Amino acid sequence: MRLKDKVAIVTGAGSGMGAVIAETYAREGAKVAVLDIDESAARKVADGIGESAIAIRCDVAKKADIAAAIAATRKAFGKLDILVNNAGISHVNKTVMDIDEAEFDRVFAVNVKGVFLFSQAAVPEFRGNGGGVIVNIGSTAGLRPRPGLSAYNATKGAVHNLTRTLAVELAPDRIRVCAIAPVATETPLLPTFLGNAEGQREKFIATVPLGRLALPKDIANVALFLASDEAEFVTGNIVEVDGGRCV
Repeated sequence: MRLKDKVAIVTGAGSGMGAVIAETYAREGAKVAVLDIDESAARKVADGIGESAIAIRCDVAKKADIAAAIAATRKAFGKLDILVNNAGISHVNKTVMDIDEAEFDRVFAVNVKGVFLFSQAAVPEFRGNGGGVIVNIGSTAGLRPRPGLSAYNATKGAVHNLTRTLAVELAPDRIRVCAIAPVATETPLLPTFLGNAEGQREKFIATVPLGRLALPKDIANVALFLASDEAEFVTGNIVEVDGGRCV
């Protein structure tokens, strides 16, 4: 049990990577708050996990929702040890000239503001415990950006830089901060990233040396290590989970 007696919040955990991270953490002994803007999706994941999980509706771009989610987690489980900032959205793959202001604002609100505000809100909880862990979900899009996702790519670059900044700033409080940079992953958001062009999936896979897209469990396994005591001297890292694509 690598996370025995730990309490974690996982945002965007109603599906995809977040759901598998929450399930993996619970399997390894953690109590998990499953957060999602879709409350029914969060409840389904939490119900599947059992008594060690609770479901909370949360829009990570709203400070009041974040405060309520942390309070509910503390009430249910007594503390907070781990925060996984997984919630994220994208715009449809399109040229920079076709991205409107509303799309730009929303993707930055969720992907950057949400990570910042949730991390900010978690710090007092971690300080009260003598330390904690933040795992941010970045992307290879922030390291090797592709055409058609300019606003999304920019958000993930911001997440990576924020991760490194928080890592050095919060280290004296024994708060570790790392990010995971997955390659395109088999989740409900995948068609948004790849676009609708015929053969796009196969074309993208051809750029991955290990010859496939990422699976949610690939990201969950790394998130487990980063949250565990085995990674106690790891902070500020952007861990590429990409089958070698960024080499």
